[in-house]
Amino acid sequence: MNKTGFQPSLKGRALRLLSQREHSRTELERKLAPHEEVPGELAKALDELQARDFINDGRAIESVVHRRASKLGAARVKQELAAKGLSGEAVAEALENLKDTEFSRAQEVWRKKFGTPAQDPHELAKHMRFLLTRGFNAEVVRRVVKVSDSGDESSD
Repeated sequence: MNKTGFQPSLKGRALRLLSQREHSRTELERKLAPHEEVPGELAKALDELQARDFINDGRAIESVVHRRASKLGAARVKQELAAKGLSGEAVAEALENLKDTEFSRAQEVWRKKFGTPAQDPHELAKHMRFLLTRGFNAEVVRRVVKVSDSGDESSD
């Protein structure tokens, strides 16, 4: 007998996860695989949820982009999408749209973190590393730091 008494079904577990945020099918498979008792049971449950549009990779892509794009560059968003098992044309399209706003998003992230131009080369490197680790393109990072250094010509 298990300690918790009631054990939710795989479909119930999947619905609970989906009620918290959008998940890709791959993500759900990874999270629920340890709870599968009968081989094929998980795939059947996920097929049913996908047929009823509870699992929708397009919505999962939109969700990640919406939640993360304001803080991260296109490279990091792409990495997160790949980690969730999402790829293909919809991901490419979402990333292309992100690249159009990469400079303004990087500028806003920089402004929130630092707000004032770097005073020396060490601090400049710190500003650049900060933006690079968040997945912003190196050329965009150089432009953001250069613009901030030359009098904050923000594009408001």
